[in-house]
Amino acid sequence: MRNLNIMVVFMVALFVLPLTAIAQNKYIGVKMCSMCHKTEKNGKQLDIWQKSKHAEAFKVLSSDKAKESAKAKGIENPAEAKECLECHTLGKTVDAKLVDKSFDMKDGVQCETCHGPGSTYKNLTIMKDKAKSVAAGMTEFKDEAAIEKFCKSCHNEKSPTYKSFDFKESWGKIKHPVPKAG
Repeated sequence: MRNLNIMVVFMVALFVLPLTAIAQNKYIGVKMCSMCHKTEKNGKQLDIWQKSKHAEAFKVLSSDKAKESAKAKGIENPAEAKECLECHTLGKTVDAKLVDKSFDMKDGVQCETCHGPGSTYKNLTIMKDKAKSVAAGMTEFKDEAAIEKFCKSCHNEKSPTYKSFDFKESWGKIKHPVPKAG
């Protein structure tokens, strides 16, 4: 009987601990991601992001234009309004328990906005293997149609400053593949 109890405890731990690790996955922020994703070997992904409007997305909310658009919608401060923050950053729109102290919402639309919270897959050993990264919690998009759908969750008519959104053109500006070793 004792062996059966030990076996049950072991089996429960085997299934519950990995789920607990994913449930505890936290947003760590672009500064943590940038340590590895700024090199030529990784396609200078940080540079691509820094040159994009995503890097400035939170700062835009403090502009006169944003304040004017927000006021027309009955929003006093766009830099504090959930309906603005949900597309311009994540820090205020996710459970505070899931945000690591290294995360800064002022960095705008950053790596984890699309790739999911990174604390469980940030390890180099895991990141070198896409399957391991996905198993550890990294969001994987199956194809460009899935990426486009995700992008349009913010780039749509719901935004008071919406302009037409050409996915192919926009994706061409922000796409950041890791170069094939060769």
